[in-house]
Amino acid sequence: MVYVAGLDFGTSGARLVVMDQAQQILAEARVGFTSTERSGADVWIQALEALLKQVEPGVRSQLSAIAINGTSATVLLCDDRGQSVTEPLLYNDDRGQAYCPPIAEIAPPGSPARSATSSLVKLLWWHAHLSPETRPQARYFLHQADWLAAQLHGDFGRSDYHNALKLGYDVGTLTYPDWLWQLLEAAGAERWLPQVQAPGTSFGRVTAAASDRYGLSRDCIVVAGTTDSIAAFLASGAQAPGDAVTSLGSTLVIKLLSHQRVEDSRYGIYSHRLGDLWLVGGASNTGGAVLRQYFTDDELQILSQQIDGDRPSKLDYYPLPRPGERFPINDPKLPPRLAPRPSDPADFLQGLLEGMARIEALGYERLIALGATPPTRIFTAGGGAQNSTWAKIRQRWLPAPVVTAGSTEAAIGTAKLALQGFAHSQTTSAESQLKLRLGPK
Repeated sequence: MVYVAGLDFGTSGARLVVMDQAQQILAEARVGFTSTERSGADVWIQALEALLKQVEPGVRSQLSAIAINGTSATVLLCDDRGQSVTEPLLYNDDRGQAYCPPIAEIAPPGSPARSATSSLVKLLWWHAHLSPETRPQARYFLHQADWLAAQLHGDFGRSDYHNALKLGYDVGTLTYPDWLWQLLEAAGAERWLPQVQAPGTSFGRVTAAASDRYGLSRDCIVVAGTTDSIAAFLASGAQAPGDAVTSLGSTLVIKLLSHQRVEDSRYGIYSHRLGDLWLVGGASNTGGAVLRQYFTDDELQILSQQIDGDRPSKLDYYPLPRPGERFPINDPKLPPRLAPRPSDPADFLQGLLEGMARIEALGYERLIALGATPPTRIFTAGGGAQNSTWAKIRQRWLPAPVVTAGSTEAAIGTAKLALQGFAHSQTTSAESQLKLRLGPK
């Protein structure tokens, strides 16, 4: 029997799913982060251990493959032993926006590396702001999923091309482009770049130390992972061009499977490679993080039941947790629009939900206008998928039917990626053995 694990590291917590070869779920685990813990690398390690230790030892020791996803453009710098030398910068950190102009002068117009929150912007900011004591220690620039996976396989300096997209990696040619080398060599930061491989391929087996620490088989492989929103897409059941997934978590993320690659940094739109197709979309800063600034989970549930989702309000909000937006408007200084505020909290909540629905609709409108395959159905993932009132409001605005995702757990999508990686490793191993038996031509 083949068992695999998928781990999802989000903004508010981490989750794990173990499934077998038939994609039957055998175990689940989760840990939460407090608001002060979310950015600490030591917290990520503690969560990794806590998740694995929640799996029954007999199952854990039989895992054949593990894959990890993380939030896109959440990054850190580490030394050659994998020790973090900086506090991580989170997905929405835009402190390096002053480096956008030099990137814009040299990067292609549609590159997501031009965004104020991109991995590349963060790399350049770090290169300019590291202390003289820290700079000699810095060796690898890694994304959250890269660094966590390396805790298991031990080969730091490896990434996948989903996470590396916002670093400037060209997913069309599967290389770092010349313009990126030129930019980083001029800054003296090119040595930080990780090696990149396809999501769902093997990084290698777990180390002896990881095997002992976490109770894993030494034959367990670690599979190149992905981002949290792509993992949610893989979990949803979407599979045909025109299938789309909106992830309603702390942020609002759109992914649409398209024949056509679409990229436009003016709107924060970019494309991930997914086999022979393209996963186009973007990530807005609107979402659950805004709602939690005003309401508890219990209040959201109670007030949502008081809203008539078929009757629109007259409120015109652009809900953001703070100034700055990535998609479908790419403006690091865009202010939230949350006035006027009605006295009835249910009316205020309705205005917020309608504002988010309009942002989502504008996102799909942008994608279609730029040539993406029009959506035929929109799956919903993330915590917001459970809110039926929000679903009714969204359906008024969206260009295709809203349907319930097969799963809303990104950890399930990552477990599917681990299954893919295990199958790929078995095929590769069989091919290698065949070549050994046949000998050279």
